[in-house]
Amino acid sequence: MAFLILDHLTKRFGTHAAVDGLSLSVEKGEFVSLLGPSGCGKTTTLQLIAGFVEPTSGAIHLEGRDLLAVKPARRGLGIVFQSYALFPHMTVAENVAFGLEMQGVAAAERVRRVGETLELVGLAAFTGRFPRQMSGGQQQRVALARALVIRPQILLLDEPLSNLDAKLREEMQIELRQIQRSLGTTTILVTHDQAEAMALSDRLVVMNHGRAEQIGAPHEAYEQPATPFVASFLGKTNQVNGATVRPEKIAFAAEGLAGTVRTRIFQGSHWLYQVDTAGGLVTVIRQNTGEPMPAEGDAVHLAWAAAA
Repeated sequence: MAFLILDHLTKRFGTHAAVDGLSLSVEKGEFVSLLGPSGCGKTTTLQLIAGFVEPTSGAIHLEGRDLLAVKPARRGLGIVFQSYALFPHMTVAENVAFGLEMQGVAAAERVRRVGETLELVGLAAFTGRFPRQMSGGQQQRVALARALVIRPQILLLDEPLSNLDAKLREEMQIELRQIQRSLGTTTILVTHDQAEAMALSDRLVVMNHGRAEQIGAPHEAYEQPATPFVASFLGKTNQVNGATVRPEKIAFAAEGLAGTVRTRIFQGSHWLYQVDTAGGLVTVIRQNTGEPMPAEGDAVHLAWAAAA
């Protein structure tokens, strides 16, 4: 039996179905991302699991027990919010220890576990600092430590990296995945960032209008999108001759689909092109190998493998 099961989970607000018959099985130790645009139901789904919102219908089971019959505080879940929600008047150590105090853990054990967890997230030297004395990335680590120190059965992450700048966000993605793998904590992430979800997840749940349009490994959803929405939401895509072709699969060739370069944009590691063709505007991504590339206004031919 799966570790966590969402069974036809539905939440309606009036006539609007925020979550519409969602079914999902999550294995122990798995990292699953709920991915989709604003209003797709991903955050409501997380709130249903946490117990902050009551479902209209459906069921949630954790290791075979009815999670809906358990009060939120007793569900054994660790939660990291977008805002971090740290207590400003508490030090780092006090913030991390708070959940253990609520569980009645003895003082000596609290000190030991807080120390271990802060070491895990790289903040062992910051125990006496207050949140206002820390950077956004450091505050994010404190929030993560506070969620992990209680040894949760499931870690719930609600857009935890969205307030960080791009470079720090990428660094924290790597750290978060390494921490999750080292602990083996079952993790569910809510995000609208496709790159983040694909970098972190064992599986994606691509949501739209309260429903899962596709559930699968990131590379499978990217390479074999189940619906036009999934194809368009997961990165850039082209509709050519009725088929979906990813921009990085298209090459400039001696023959193929004829076109004229409308736009060429240099993006460091790659070039982004827009090419006018008889089949419409086609986006092309080519790696920056240092070789000469077509210029705006050049006549080109586009080709791709049949498997693409």
